[in-house]
Amino acid sequence: MASLSAKNDSSNSSNTTAGGNEEFFRPVGETVQAIDDHTIQGTIPSSASEESQAIQEVESLCMNCHENGTTRLLLTRIPYFREIILMSFSCPHCGFRNSEIQQASEIQQKGSRYTFLVETKEDLNRQVVKSESCDCSFPVIALEIPHQRGQLTTVEGLLTEVIDDLEQAQPVRKYTEPEAYEKIEQFLASIKAMVSGEKFPFEVVVNDPSGNSWVEYSPGDNQHKWRKVDYFRTLEQNEALGLVDADANNDEQDAQVDDNDASNPPTISKDEVHTFHATCPSCLRKCDTHMKLVDIPHFKEVIIMSTVCDTCGYKSNEVKTGGEIPDKGSRITLKVDDPEDLARDILKSETAALRVPELNLDLSAGTLGGRFTTLEGLLREVYEQLDSRVFNESADSMEPERVERWRKFLQGLQDAIDGKIKFTVIIEDPLAASYLQNIYAPDPDPNMTVEEVDRTDEQNEDLGLNDISV
Repeated sequence: MASLSAKNDSSNSSNTTAGGNEEFFRPVGETVQAIDDHTIQGTIPSSASEESQAIQEVESLCMNCHENGTTRLLLTRIPYFREIILMSFSCPHCGFRNSEIQQASEIQQKGSRYTFLVETKEDLNRQVVKSESCDCSFPVIALEIPHQRGQLTTVEGLLTEVIDDLEQAQPVRKYTEPEAYEKIEQFLASIKAMVSGEKFPFEVVVNDPSGNSWVEYSPGDNQHKWRKVDYFRTLEQNEALGLVDADANNDEQDAQVDDNDASNPPTISKDEVHTFHATCPSCLRKCDTHMKLVDIPHFKEVIIMSTVCDTCGYKSNEVKTGGEIPDKGSRITLKVDDPEDLARDILKSETAALRVPELNLDLSAGTLGGRFTTLEGLLREVYEQLDSRVFNESADSMEPERVERWRKFLQGLQDAIDGKIKFTVIIEDPLAASYLQNIYAPDPDPNMTVEEVDRTDEQNEDLGLNDISV
């Protein structure tokens, strides 16, 4: 199921923009249907309120001929995602046309990277929201689409636009640059093979430092097919988004005295909450991080960390495990056949993936970050985020069969939380840093197995272990 991700930012859980109202952002399907009804019936909106929900027209300057043209605005909400503004400009004087999308929500606390595996022709129809700060790539053909105007499109639409752009100059290039023409023809053939389905499977990667891009998720997608990773922006990315002034930030950091002398590191005790000054990963300003050492019986010591930034409002609660990197990862399998099993403590590290095959639930590594809670608490957090942030039946434009799949999935998840069904929890952690309580400890748990598993080359690369020299 969903590769939820670190999950996410609090701003993602709301379907209403700051200072906004849901009446201005109706689901895109509902809005289109209302416009179609007016067109077919030859009617006009019956009130100013209804008109404000439809397309608005604004006179604006054409940047091509510098005459006045018309910009049409549509405020809408995309299911699974958030509010956007669709913009279309046309000039009656020179014929210039342009369309783009703009986010109606704020820049997210983290950047996001989606990786989607296209395996069938139906996958080509997956929606893609591409903000103006987003880069898209197709690694199989080394194709990168740099950030430009915002778009609401599909995977096929991204490829088709590349084809149109490259083919536009091919007739001239055929005679002026024959070698370049031949190479581009070969490249176009590869892209067309992807669009026609002759070159399945292939991956598309959507990377956006602002966190405001998205690839459509469908129930049943596992972490192999659809995954999302949230990451902290670099200083350069924050500068590009206009979030920080590089000169001012450098001056501030130079003026600050490091309160934590590296030559005298603080001693961490189990009975005390430690506070130390750090740098906010979102805005790079000074903030406080609170930390407490907790000893988990029959496992290891972990550090619970909480960071709050008074400047930008960033909040983070995570669990960090210490110690050396083990030679192998771990796989924990628990058969939940009693409601009391839901009260077991669980530590899911930020490198762990979690699966529940009976529920078709598949959380990729990085999802929800590090969490120390109970099994019930973890499942409830997944349910709340999917229900409030992904599935909204009253404001959805999905096909009936897809709505039914979502309803069945969420009902199954709720039944698991309520202890009405039996299911299996599988936690795979390449760093063996996750834990699930053994209620029979120190004796073996008849319903739980803990195995050592070899890390794959891909996991070693993702964890940066291939670059470590010892």
